Amino acid sequence: MTLEADVLLSAAGVVANIENIGLEQNGIKVDKGRVVVDKFGQTAVPGIYAIGDCSPGQALAHVAAKEGINAAEHIAYMEKKHAHMPEGIDYNNVPGCTYCIPEISSVGYTEKAAKEAGYEIKVGKFPFVASGKASAAGATEGFVKVIFDAKYGEFLGCHMIGMNVTEMIAEAVVARKLETTAHEILNAIHPHPTMSEGLKEATAAAYGEAIDI
Repeated sequence: MTLEADVLLSAAGVVANIENIGLEQNGIKVDKGRVVVDKFGQTAVPGIYAIGDCSPGQALAHVAAKEGINAAEHIAYMEKKHAHMPEGIDYNNVPGCTYCIPEISSVGYTEKAAKEAGYEIKVGKFPFVASGKASAAGATEGFVKVIFDAKYGEFLGCHMIGMNVTEMIAEAVVARKLETTAHEILNAIHPHPTMSEGLKEATAAAYGEAIDI
């Protein structure tokens, strides 16, 4: 079975219920059906915050949770009850997960978006049919696809289809947060046999160093 995808997305059509509740009359700005906020979730009116599906970020539970934490920490900071200003969310490093069979997960740029952003890229794929663990589990459908900046090795994006990939995507999120390069992923020992080593194998494929496909 061959699975190909450039954009991994299941659109649920989430629409924020912000009509006719007096937002704009009270100075809170709205744009395209979402409340306009800064990186801490604060609206145009100081002291009023918006998080979750009514704010511009992805309509995902884990995004709303982090936005809520940021807003609470910012309120505490402004009231001098918290020592540190919270860090804003990088919405390009939010994992997306679809809980179907096989599962789908992704983070960062797609191949198309990376090219449109002006990157020269290296792309690697590792099919789970080449994974001993996937074969033993009878779950060989799918693949891991990685995208790197050819110049500096920056980890631009990761897309996965297969069993348990909604668990595996966290490694890519942390790696991108730490500004990990392809070289560092290749030199990090991954356990074998596992499906998670597919990330390292896909990275090796991107740089012409694959030995297991």
